Amino acid sequence: MKKIIVAIDGHSSCGKSTMARKLASRSGYTYIDTGAMYRAVTLFAIQNGLFDGDSIDTATLEAEIPGIRITFRPEPDGHQTTLLNGADVEHEIRGMEVSSKVSPIAALGFVRTAMVNLQREMGLQKGIVMDGRDIGTVVYPDAELKIFVTASDTVRAQRRFDELTAKGTRTTYEEVLENVRQRDYIDSHREIAPLRPADDAIILDNSNLTIAQQDEWLYDRFLEAIGQTNPLT
Repeated sequence: MKKIIVAIDGHSSCGKSTMARKLASRSGYTYIDTGAMYRAVTLFAIQNGLFDGDSIDTATLEAEIPGIRITFRPEPDGHQTTLLNGADVEHEIRGMEVSSKVSPIAALGFVRTAMVNLQREMGLQKGIVMDGRDIGTVVYPDAELKIFVTASDTVRAQRRFDELTAKGTRTTYEEVLENVRQRDYIDSHREIAPLRPADDAIILDNSNLTIAQQDEWLYDRFLEAIGQTNPLT
């Protein structure tokens, strides 16, 4: 069976990672969460005092970026733990502090260059499901299957709020909604690799879909891309 690259792009908090992780588990592919990579760089910048309000010490970060190691550790439940220079940072990178600062970090050209090079190395053998903001447009423009996921900002904010609350993170729906809208604007207006659907991407608005429904929809698209059909449909 031929192996392909599945590129899943879309807005923040639209369920890309959940979809991608499920498809990778179901297909036996490797899942790569590129958003976690940018979050890890953001956490590094926070931990090393490179933020002064809204300003970033870009000179220092650019000098440090070659030494930042981001790897993933697979877990028995199918999830992956993000490691920053060998340390487990999975919990830290999902908090609101990182969420509020990740878009400006991800817009930096030297950060994107470093991460894109790493992402391309990870997919040399194909057989991967990679989600992010520019996978189908920049990282793998020749990916055999490209999906662009979206949902209304209010739906995405509620999902994110529920997720954070379940993890014990104190925040408000209004704060999360504002963060979602800010990230949408920054991601779609940045000069380098702005968020947009690839010309040949399949658009999925999952505002009114259950997780099970979107998973089946994606699996059907995957089977079509590798020339098979779903025996259950």
